[in-house]
Amino acid sequence: MPEHGSKPDISFAGRFTASAIAACFAEVCTIPLDTAKVRLQLQKNVAADAVPKYRGLLGTAATIAREEGAAALWKGIVPGLHRQCIYGGLRIGLYEPVKSFYVGKDHVGDVPLTKKIAAGFTTGAIAISIANPTDLVKVRLQAEGKLAPGAPRRYAGAMDAYAKIVRQEGFAALWTGIGPNVARNAIINAAELASYDQVKQTILKLPGFKDDVVTHLLSGLGAGFFAVCVGSPVDVVKSRMMGDSAYTSTIDCFVKTLKNDGPLAFYKGFLPNFARLGSWNVIMFLTLEQVQKLFVRKPGS
Repeated sequence: MPEHGSKPDISFAGRFTASAIAACFAEVCTIPLDTAKVRLQLQKNVAADAVPKYRGLLGTAATIAREEGAAALWKGIVPGLHRQCIYGGLRIGLYEPVKSFYVGKDHVGDVPLTKKIAAGFTTGAIAISIANPTDLVKVRLQAEGKLAPGAPRRYAGAMDAYAKIVRQEGFAALWTGIGPNVARNAIINAAELASYDQVKQTILKLPGFKDDVVTHLLSGLGAGFFAVCVGSPVDVVKSRMMGDSAYTSTIDCFVKTLKNDGPLAFYKGFLPNFARLGSWNVIMFLTLEQVQKLFVRKPGS
């Protein structure tokens, strides 16, 4: 967690727990936007005279709710929470220790932006390498739309999905899409944490600003915007690879998407993605700034 000024003494276990709690709370609040984003990204281009099924963030959410029920907007929440407990806890909980490692224990003053980016990239890659199975199951559940009457669902739930993937596709299949997923999450994590850290550091140097909710709100919005700008292309590739078995590799998915749908396809769902990541970052960082206070160790303890 990016800190400024006098750093509170928090153990890794405390940082991990606070990060996991904040990430899970943000996930519950924003997963309907994530479900809409995944559906938009998986939607292929249609003929010029045809009307796409999903159009825009609100239109997509409305279509899902109308055809499948409002609860469908929370599809994937169980593996989503699994993911945030592991991925959220590790990527944020490790950020400060890794950043300190990169600058050295004797460093004094502001940490260079390059070190913040390196720390975010490192912790994002480590965390998602462990949490990839939860991401895969989440996308598979979110990708399933309205079924024909009598047609069975592909998976009965999160645990059924884990079991079926291992049984039908092999244990290694849980790491399907690991390449674009590591790229996406390392890049987005670096953008989120480094930009939050940097924006917050810059704001606190301005007259009239202090380390409060307003600063956290502005920093969280900045983090979400930068994360979407740099991470949207790999996010689209990741969603398509995990939701559609027609692609043989990351490069194959990238080339086919570019050839069939054009370069703008890599920014498909940009607004819902920003709405998702922007709101997610605001909620997560606001929550984290408060929750981590519960884990500050008193001097001498």
